[in-house]
Amino acid sequence: MERSTPNLGAALKQERKQQGYNLAQLSEQCGVSRSMLSEIERGNANPTFTTLWNITQALGVSIDELASRCDNRPLEFIEYLSGQQTPKMVSDDGGCQLRALNPLSTATQFEWYELVFEPGGALHSEPHAMGTVEHLSLVEGELKVRLNKDLEQTIEDLGTLRYPADVSHSIINDGNCPARAFLVLQRDN
Repeated sequence: MERSTPNLGAALKQERKQQGYNLAQLSEQCGVSRSMLSEIERGNANPTFTTLWNITQALGVSIDELASRCDNRPLEFIEYLSGQQTPKMVSDDGGCQLRALNPLSTATQFEWYELVFEPGGALHSEPHAMGTVEHLSLVEGELKVRLNKDLEQTIEDLGTLRYPADVSHSIINDGNCPARAFLVLQRDN
């Protein structure tokens, strides 16, 4: 079972109770299952950014506000997250695995991911919020970025592409070899 930051779960539970919601009521408001909410509150599940966004929107608090309640670390610290604690997602076609690498407290400003593409794998995204920019840095292989189904650019040789992500966009591996890259999603606040 994945483990989340215990303070995050405690902060969510405190906010939920403060607002007078039980788990079933909050589940109905945010569209996250009651069992998942319970696991997050107990520190047994690490929510994705989307799940956390849905919960905080239902509670009427920002992710930053919630994260600040959890951030009681000393000035000097080393935080270790195991591979199991790092959130993972898979693209719709199953050809791209994403690992979310950013701390929760930065999720409203930027996110960063490690992307691993199988040959033929693709990650298709609807437009993000206005002003969002993606920075894609290739580690191995070759990838193509397509904007609005008509503008394309290939990235190779450890290159980096920067492009607006407030339009429909895709990252595609149409080669015969796996590809790996780091993606930073930067929001214009």
